[in-house]
Amino acid sequence: MAAQVLGKALVSSKWLAEAVKAGRVGAGLRVLDASWYPPQERNARQEFRESHIPGASFFDIEECRDKSSPYDFMLPSVAGFADYVGQLGIGNDTHVVVYDGDKLGTFYAPRAWWMFRVFGHRQVSVLNGGFKNWVKEGHPVTAEVSQPPPAVFKAKLDKSLLKTFEEMMENVGSKRFQVVDSRPEGRFRGTELDQGLESGHIPGAVNIPFQSFLTETGHEKSVEEIQQMFREKKVDLSKPLTITCRKGVTACHIALAAYLCGKPDVSIYDGSWSEWFHRAPPEYKVSEMKRNKA
Repeated sequence: MAAQVLGKALVSSKWLAEAVKAGRVGAGLRVLDASWYPPQERNARQEFRESHIPGASFFDIEECRDKSSPYDFMLPSVAGFADYVGQLGIGNDTHVVVYDGDKLGTFYAPRAWWMFRVFGHRQVSVLNGGFKNWVKEGHPVTAEVSQPPPAVFKAKLDKSLLKTFEEMMENVGSKRFQVVDSRPEGRFRGTELDQGLESGHIPGAVNIPFQSFLTETGHEKSVEEIQQMFREKKVDLSKPLTITCRKGVTACHIALAAYLCGKPDVSIYDGSWSEWFHRAPPEYKVSEMKRNKA
């Protein structure tokens, strides 16, 4: 089962390069650059204009979100997502491949992968190793921006892949599902600031930093290595599992990793720490820094 799932959730640079060369990018196969960087560091859209995989379109995570929310990158409405991806030439029968240009290899692409899945699209894959390795392996790039004709995409929210603040609050007492936090250890423990916020974690959460799922080259680790990581943290993949992080982005790395192990039903707490910090009562925010001050 894992091998079959692996083939759907990840595609190699070699596979995509062959598809590009064969002219298969079109209505049946769309490639999306889902890069995002802090504005003071890099300009994702400008970098896309200068160099991207031939035939790719830019998936703007700043645009495809709930702009009315006070929290970063919350999911857009069903209609908003359907309209946005339809304008990129994506229909319900399109195989979508997402990548990003982060120096790690992959950062925002799993978020785009999960967004498609939570809106009912199953034919979506992440480019293993990202744009960094695509370039490193000598595959073609272009500055030519394609304009795919619009398509009709019918979206339906799959609530089983999404958790709300209220559900996370209820789970602190009921422990109906396991919770894994994908942030760096210092932010999870509360010993360092989390992008300006005091840090800490949801009671009962287990910490597995998302970068630990990637190899030094920026590729996804093997299924065997991933399974061992979950076992070491006593995360049971046969039971319900929800992932949280800072803003619902790196959590999607762990959802992808679990999917590769044959577990497709992992949910994401979309608001994550940015919402939890502002809405949860103080006793529901576990922090070593607070304990030390006390």
